[in-house]
Amino acid sequence: MRLARLGLLVCGAALFVWLLATIGPGAVAQAFAELSWRLLIILVFPFGLTTLLDTLGWRYAFRRDTVPFRALLAGRLAGEAFNLTTPTASMGGEAVKAWLVRTWAPLAEGLPSVIVAKTTIVIGQALFVVVGLIAARAAVPSDSLVVRGMEWLLVVQVLAVGGFVAIQAGGALRRSTRWLEKLGWLSGIRLESVTQVNDELAHFYRREPRRLALSIFFHFLAWLIGALEPWLILRWIGLPVSLAEATAIEAFSSGIRFAAFLVPGYLGALEAGHVAIFAALGLGAPAGLSFTLIRRVREAAWTGLGFLALAPLRAQAPPAAEKP
Repeated sequence: MRLARLGLLVCGAALFVWLLATIGPGAVAQAFAELSWRLLIILVFPFGLTTLLDTLGWRYAFRRDTVPFRALLAGRLAGEAFNLTTPTASMGGEAVKAWLVRTWAPLAEGLPSVIVAKTTIVIGQALFVVVGLIAARAAVPSDSLVVRGMEWLLVVQVLAVGGFVAIQAGGALRRSTRWLEKLGWLSGIRLESVTQVNDELAHFYRREPRRLALSIFFHFLAWLIGALEPWLILRWIGLPVSLAEATAIEAFSSGIRFAAFLVPGYLGALEAGHVAIFAALGLGAPAGLSFTLIRRVREAAWTGLGFLALAPLRAQAPPAAEKP
């Protein structure tokens, strides 16, 4: 898997360099010049608001409110920083989140919460893609490759999430754990701890419909608010777009991230995908590449903030929790 991800990283980097060389760095520099001081706004809004909403989505993925919101926020920032910068297929950061809040919630509660939150954020994303499809049909021809691609991505998401929720709710993870133990693949791991996590998941889906619905709602709302980012960026670089077009761009972008989760940092995949949808919308390939790089600056800033949030959470951890 590491070799595969390294290969994807190399291919993504090559694609990025090719796009930059083909389009030209001058067009990107011009976009940053047009954005000017407004880049400082983009660093904070709307991503800051979506982060708060996603943190609320994680809060309701717990069966009870035991973790302070500030700790959840710091844990989420740190976990997402790990997801973006480490070769863990966007999953290593989820374990980091559970580990960082273990002062308030034991891992037997923290791990199920991040699994539930990962599930509900993808459900919210699928709902947002539906909204994006409606917006895309209003902005581009219905037979466009972009629309068809979004339709297929939606089908894959619905099937994947539906199957994963059914497995968690049915307790199938516990049976899979026992099967893996017989094969010797879980040597060194306490089976009762893994079983407890599986039981927590099944209990949550069966007995906490209100918290499940709230988790989905806040994540969905975060995706909706996220559509303001392309709307603001494009207007400020001289390409006024409608909210429908901005929503279509954001929905397609979220679909790319879902499909390219194995690519570290989605390098190359996001750039190529944005170039494609911007061309389909008549905004031009240079705008697509410029938009992606402006977003990467914002990602870098929040990733740095996430690693800064890691230190105080580690300091609050009880000594016993530091032992393996």
